[in-house]
Amino acid sequence: MQKDLIECGKIVSTQGIRGEVRIQPWCDSPDFLLGFKAFYARGGELRLDVTSSRVNKNVVVAKFKGVDSVESAQALRNHVIYIERKSLKLPKDTYLVRDLIGLEVVDYENGKVYGKLSDVTPTGARDVYHIKTPEGKELLFPAIPEVVKKTDIEGGRMEITALKGLFDDED
Repeated sequence: MQKDLIECGKIVSTQGIRGEVRIQPWCDSPDFLLGFKAFYARGGELRLDVTSSRVNKNVVVAKFKGVDSVESAQALRNHVIYIERKSLKLPKDTYLVRDLIGLEVVDYENGKVYGKLSDVTPTGARDVYHIKTPEGKELLFPAIPEVVKKTDIEGGRMEITALKGLFDDED
């Protein structure tokens, strides 16, 4: 059975002589990766059991079971690493971008269909969601509670309130 894997970073170099590696995280914070007991590489074919990990500046330094030399660590360099979706515990109302893409975006009050969520742009303060309308236009809105009222990943739908002025040029 194929595991449901999520890309989470890349092994970019070795650290020291005892087989540690440096992982460039592809998530909001390197601290996020510290909670995992295993990563996968080679598209899921190789399981890497974590014996220790720590954050060093903007990377994660990790030690894997059976990787005990700089040479064996070097063999892992440039591998994309993955986590199993089932091991992922997200806070309430937090979603993976890949799960948001493709959601139908509708008006919370009247059900009007705006289009499909096509992209997410992180801005630091808050994400900006992109909608592709049926006519091919792009609409943008902030991912804030005043706008995003309900996100139903399983149902494939996001309900929003278009605040005054948000889509004024839409009509």
